[in-house]
Amino acid sequence: EFDELCFEFGLELDEITSEKDIISKEKGEEKAKGASDVVLYKIDVPANRYDLLCLEGLVRGLQVFKERINLPKFEKIIPAEGEGQRLIVTEQTAQIRPHAVAAVLRNITFTKDRYDSFIDLQEKLHQNICRKRALVAIGTHDLDTITGPFTFTAKAPSEIKFKPLNQSKEYTASQIMDLYRTDSHLRHYLHLIENKPRYPVIYDSNGVVLSMPPIINGDHTKISLKTRNVFIECTGTDITKAKIVLDIMVTMFSEYCEKPFTVEAVEVVHPNGKTHIYPVSTALGDLCVLRERASLTQTLETPSSLAKLLTRMCLKSHVTGNGNHLEIEIPPTRADIIHACDIVEDAAIAYGYNNIQMVIPKTYTIANQLPLNKLTELLRLDLAAAGFTEALTFALCSQEDIADKLGTDISATNAVIIANPKTAEFQVARTTLLPGLLKTIAANRKMPLPLKLFEISDIVVKDPNAGTAFFPGRCAEVFVKGQSVGKLGVVHPDVITKFELTMPCSVLEINIEPFV
Repeated sequence: EFDELCFEFGLELDEITSEKDIISKEKGEEKAKGASDVVLYKIDVPANRYDLLCLEGLVRGLQVFKERINLPKFEKIIPAEGEGQRLIVTEQTAQIRPHAVAAVLRNITFTKDRYDSFIDLQEKLHQNICRKRALVAIGTHDLDTITGPFTFTAKAPSEIKFKPLNQSKEYTASQIMDLYRTDSHLRHYLHLIENKPRYPVIYDSNGVVLSMPPIINGDHTKISLKTRNVFIECTGTDITKAKIVLDIMVTMFSEYCEKPFTVEAVEVVHPNGKTHIYPVSTALGDLCVLRERASLTQTLETPSSLAKLLTRMCLKSHVTGNGNHLEIEIPPTRADIIHACDIVEDAAIAYGYNNIQMVIPKTYTIANQLPLNKLTELLRLDLAAAGFTEALTFALCSQEDIADKLGTDISATNAVIIANPKTAEFQVARTTLLPGLLKTIAANRKMPLPLKLFEISDIVVKDPNAGTAFFPGRCAEVFVKGQSVGKLGVVHPDVITKFELTMPCSVLEINIEPFV
């Protein structure tokens, strides 16, 4: 039942398992003793749906889809002047991590499950959209342990000193890098800043270090189950990604605030003096007008039905104007909506791809496979069944490949010559498939014998009577109904030598066009 629900929603349920089953498969039943029997659902989430990477977003999306709850309305709270938090970005960050955004989750209530999900979402975002913290690094802090305004700057490693998360004493930034050089988790991020003359760092107004992005947070601001106010900062090299990550973090967990689905804005002051309020789009979301097309409504019923389908996909919609326009609210959770085709795709998912009736297009022709291609596919199957491996070689080759190495003068090949070849390997269009196959064998000389290869592809010739250099007395021409369609035989020793081969080769080359 859940598998069907996932499919209807555009997801795929990969596996239903448990921690015990996973350990048992990897390390044996003995090691699995004591492991949890809790059922785990492994769901394949599309790469652009960051809102489905945590249980909160997934459950909310499915409930809206099933019309069990209404789409939540996210609200951005802007504090009175002088009462809100500020994050000041200095010019020293410009060459390292120039961008920063921030927000506050006020009066939040954590349980162990909520806390674990909160941390897990950060890690998933770090590995996906944040590109292993290269583009964005997320810092979450207990706001009640620090005092704003906060400063995002960069200093020499020797000038930065604080107690890292879950450590018992203070270290300089250089010592911190040495400390985590062998850490199985954090060592993968050290290269992002270790060769820089300055390291990024965030301080509060009393000089307390919040974090040294993208490596580690300070222990002083560590959040716990008792944390009531969370300060979230995202620093990085890509401001667009940073905004998306901040939106996802606050929209997923603002549900647990005293006033659900509210987020407190933070003012970010840039080095040039300009200020921005973040998060940007959490107040109302962006509006998009979709001009309904006849083909779309014929497939998905009426504009009002289309609006209902989109609302089920968390894209609140209603019909406007003369009934042929849809006004769609893009929530901050849906950063993947960047074009009208993304909206149409969501409508099709909600409608159900299996419910779309198959119809013959209203055209004057019906497509069919070319006879030559049909025969080609049949030949490929039979040759593969006979134990041959198909090769796909370049259509261009050197003059030497089709002439000197085959014991033929280039003028006799009547080959099509490239006027301005970029390399010596691509001077002419091949007049035979033989050089490509022989070069493939030459590149695989160390493989166990026999090597049985075939290729069915196009050649380019000016004269259909162009010859091949085979071993005298060990070659034959193939005729079908009185017409020559190919040759077979043993390749001449001179040809073998010129392709740097040491074993004899036999070749059958057939022109299949006369059979069509």
